[in-house]
Amino acid sequence: MKRVTPALALGALFLTALPAHATDGGLAHRDSYGTKAVYAPGQNPRGYRQPPAGYTAVFTENVSRHGSRSATDGEDGDMILALWNQARADGQLTARGRTFGPDVRALEAAMSAVGYGNLSGRGKDELRATAVRLEKRLPGLFSAIAANGEKIDVVSSGQGRAVDSGTVFATALTDADPALKPAFGPARVDKNLLYFHKSSGGADYQKWLAGDERLATTVKSVTDQPASHRAAARVLGRIFKPAFVQRVVDGEFAATADDLTAATAVYNLYAIAPAMSEESPDGKGWDFGRYIAPRDAAWFGYLSDAEDFYEKGPSFSDSDITYKMAQPLLDDLFEQVEAKRDGTSTLGAELRFTHAEEIIPLAALMRLPGSGRAAAPGSTYTYRNNPWRGAEVASLASNIQWDVFRKGDDYLVRMLYNEKETAFKQGCEPIAKNSTFYDLDELEKCFDRG
Repeated sequence: MKRVTPALALGALFLTALPAHATDGGLAHRDSYGTKAVYAPGQNPRGYRQPPAGYTAVFTENVSRHGSRSATDGEDGDMILALWNQARADGQLTARGRTFGPDVRALEAAMSAVGYGNLSGRGKDELRATAVRLEKRLPGLFSAIAANGEKIDVVSSGQGRAVDSGTVFATALTDADPALKPAFGPARVDKNLLYFHKSSGGADYQKWLAGDERLATTVKSVTDQPASHRAAARVLGRIFKPAFVQRVVDGEFAATADDLTAATAVYNLYAIAPAMSEESPDGKGWDFGRYIAPRDAAWFGYLSDAEDFYEKGPSFSDSDITYKMAQPLLDDLFEQVEAKRDGTSTLGAELRFTHAEEIIPLAALMRLPGSGRAAAPGSTYTYRNNPWRGAEVASLASNIQWDVFRKGDDYLVRMLYNEKETAFKQGCEPIAKNSTFYDLDELEKCFDRG
């Protein structure tokens, strides 16, 4: 008999949408956080459709980004604090700006204590809750895994936050059902599969990213435009008095930061703060929203999205350099299901933990919602002409899950994207109109698998 654990209660907590307030990275400002948006499941589990009569869950797999984390380094905090210290010495802080420095120091101290780039308390909660919802969604599958001696494979990129995400996820499953413990062997690392943007398989991409003139020119044209400088001045104006802001704009502190770099640092602290909510002094979150107005957070969120769109996502319509390297990962998704069908696998679940740099290209390759439209020739990516949003494509703890059901020799696949039932790309036909279940043979045909 399964025992109820705190993880189950946590899972129930996360069934509802997050509160819509800035300190929590809530839905009201979600796009402004870009890929630093904290996780929110896309669908209430009570709304999932049941498989056709006679079909039983026999396998599940995922590709998950690591959970919420601290910033990867303290560069933004150190840089903006250097300007803040100068402004304080010169008597150039606004009333709001006087609290900015202490708030940055406190956030930096919290991130340093967690470890730069490591999972935060919230990140661990996101993963535990996702694991519990997975087990509750397919209880018969996990019972069968335990009863039949099947295995659950956990594999990651090898980066600390991805390794830890796999550990937290697996522990949540065994806490929910202790009978699953024998199913787990040692976790594996596969950099080529789950860190391909920096592995040998991404060599062409790395060369393109470092030296493509069109990419560099496009990103610079988006970022370094008058609207960006106006937004930067408004952001800095919340912290520094006008005369000091003008000194920054005029380049007096160029050795430290220009106006865009300084304002981007403020934005980056705003964007990462919700991921560190549990490490705040009261455990309720950091109010960095008071240092950047919603319209300016939205603008810098767009700039962050534009860079990710061109460097990792659908990018330019005449090139697939950003996402063709995700093909081995898509192949692995299919190969795991095919091995189950062919009777050559003893796995009941394959759990993968990776990064935004892998989720974003995979979403583009699969033409998942919001990821299917590249920038047309002569057109620049904007929120008006393209649905791509980092917060929806690859938030912290974002995930793609395939559930597999069997009836005799027939196999059906259902995809969840951030736990929302999601159709496969155009041209793939479900078993019935508006169904989210696809025959495996149909998917193999649709994705040109031999």
